[in-house]
Amino acid sequence: MKIGWIGLGNMGVPMASNLLQAGYELYVWNRTPERTVALLEKGAKNTDSLAHLVEICDVLFTMVSDDAAVKEIYTGSQGILSASGVQGKLAVDMSTISPETSRLIAEQSKRVGLRFLDAPVSGSVGPAKEATLVIMAGGEQQDFEEAKPMLDKLGKIALHLGPNGAGTSAKLAINLLLGITVQGVSETILFARSLGIGTEQMLQIISESAVGTPLIRGKAPSILADDYPAAFALKHMTKDLRLAREAGVATPLAESAEASYRHALENGMGDLDLMAILRYLSNQK
Repeated sequence: MKIGWIGLGNMGVPMASNLLQAGYELYVWNRTPERTVALLEKGAKNTDSLAHLVEICDVLFTMVSDDAAVKEIYTGSQGILSASGVQGKLAVDMSTISPETSRLIAEQSKRVGLRFLDAPVSGSVGPAKEATLVIMAGGEQQDFEEAKPMLDKLGKIALHLGPNGAGTSAKLAINLLLGITVQGVSETILFARSLGIGTEQMLQIISESAVGTPLIRGKAPSILADDYPAAFALKHMTKDLRLAREAGVATPLAESAEASYRHALENGMGDLDLMAILRYLSNQK
């Protein structure tokens, strides 16, 4: 089986590397060609165009930044759906986009005989490298079963949740919780500081309590150093909360979180890790 991988950002490279390590024959294409170098050095094969990749591969994985990028990759004038030989093949989109866009791509894929799964992931760069992502899939059951051996090389669990759009819906739901949780931890730390409780002490209390999680423990070094290299960039969290709102979420915590991340983005923090919301909230005092 020949696998084609499209989208080699911070998540795409380690995920595609895991498929290579598992023994799959991997072909790559990226809008920015220099991003392919790391995988080519590991044994991936280059393709000179998206059409060429579609022609020679059996399964296509896409992992790009947003709805616009997914639409361009699939429905653009040089996109997957216009390539020859697309009929009967399987495409697995692992991007975080709106359920509406996933259903649109699925519908247009069906017209040309391409089978389509939306299968976004929960987890950032570390879990991508370690193949411990949580994968949420929407689409036909039989297509999911075909993809599952490959998905199992990318994550610790892969779930089929229903028809197209179900995967992206679940991703927005879990990222809503992520955004709220990170803001909640930030507000807790700031509240504790205002009462004279040190940040390191408060993090220890949180970690040892019923609400302690691997997320909070993992972010502790960044919080203590006030240094936020992006594992999951704040700009992407902001996008996901916007998508959740556009999908119909209108709860008080969701609205508060989206406003906070949006304001942090507007204050130039978009390329920092989402935990930088702590810095933004601290500056608002």
